[in-house]
Amino acid sequence: MKIPKRSFEASVPSMAMGDIAFLLLIFFVILARAQDDSHLRWEPAAEEELEQAKNYKASVVIDVDNKSYLNGRPIAQGQLAAALADLLGNAEQNKRTVLLKVHKDATAIHFEPVIEAVSKAGGEIHHVLEKRRK
Repeated sequence: MKIPKRSFEASVPSMAMGDIAFLLLIFFVILARAQDDSHLRWEPAAEEELEQAKNYKASVVIDVDNKSYLNGRPIAQGQLAAALADLLGNAEQNKRTVLLKVHKDATAIHFEPVIEAVSKAGGEIHHVLEKRRK
């Protein structure tokens, strides 16, 4: 006598899918960094009276080797104006801030083209400094 095969229905339980998606979302939001320039080596210049920058759209770093970085990624100075214009886009005037982090020993030949590129892109420069210790 031949016994018929039973067919089992296999389905993915969907009760926990919302919980899993929510936990994954939290995981990636916590681990995500908008701008990771921690690997760049630069030492800021010092000043006594400083003001905190807010609502910045981009960060330009000139490191100890006089290399330029936009939001932590290397970029040629010739491409900087176009890249900044893309980043700033049609942002409001008060939200077009670009942080400029220049190594304290960098010369004008390295940071003046960056200032010009930010100006061409319509950005407002905030130079990042370190508070001078008395």
